[in-house]
Amino acid sequence: MNPRKKVDLKLIIVGAIGVGKTSLLHQYVHKTFYEEYQTTLGASILSKIIILGDTTLKLQIWDTGGQERFRSMVSTFYKGSDGCILAFDVTDLESFEALDIWRGDVLAKIVPMEQSYPMVLLGNKIDLADRKVPQEVAQGWCREKDIPYFEVSAKNDINVVQAFEMLASRALSRPSLSRERESSEVSIS
Repeated sequence: MNPRKKVDLKLIIVGAIGVGKTSLLHQYVHKTFYEEYQTTLGASILSKIIILGDTTLKLQIWDTGGQERFRSMVSTFYKGSDGCILAFDVTDLESFEALDIWRGDVLAKIVPMEQSYPMVLLGNKIDLADRKVPQEVAQGWCREKDIPYFEVSAKNDINVVQAFEMLASRALSRPSLSRERESSEVSIS
């Protein structure tokens, strides 16, 4: 038996409607992809336990609806989150152009507001041929904001685990997190 730290993290995934937020989350948590599309109304929550280094993490991941009419309601779910996945569809330029709005919404609602709040950007649907957002453009946007970027496919499970675990690792390494969220030492077999 190894003694491990146990930490709970609340992560959120945000972006425009139809970018694949729910598909990314289901691929990460359940290793499944559903062809049929259903809009998320409000938010849904999935959990996953992972181990990073000497820490057992329980990730509570909030999948938020991307429809404009739900934005004010959805933004209430941002409070208390430890990190954020921003997602866009590489075949939909408007979803990329809306990222500044989504990022601004998140940064305005987290408490306390901080520029070091962990985020990663996912360019989803790289399995599709009709690309509208060049990889270099997305990478440039991320460089300006010091946010890691991943080209992903929820359908083909490309870089999904790496992206979520990068966000979890960045959230775990925040100085304020260790004081606020760390549970007592537990034994994990």
